[in-house]
Amino acid sequence: MVRGLSLLSLLVALLVGGWLLTAQQSSPGRATATRAVDEAQQAADGVVFQQAQAQLEQFHALNGTYADASLGGFGVTLARADSGSYCIETATAHLAGPGGAAAAGPC
Repeated sequence: MVRGLSLLSLLVALLVGGWLLTAQQSSPGRATATRAVDEAQQAADGVVFQQAQAQLEQFHALNGTYADASLGGFGVTLARADSGSYCIETATAHLAGPGGAAAAGPC
């Protein structure tokens, strides 16, 4: 009786463990969540880049150059700027301008 109960307990534990393993491996929720986070990050970068571009264009209109422009508070870094072009970046993307499009990675 005890031996049969132990064997049954072992079998149930193995079945539950196997089910948990397969449930984790075939979870579409993780891929969907990762994709949603990536899309949200791209949207946030786009908004930040638009605001920073507006600031840079205003600075260029007043000073005739992008060099020495300040982008404090925008959440971007001015990686490169001269009289006719610039490159701004976040932790995940960059934008070479003027007129460029956001792309992944640093400048």
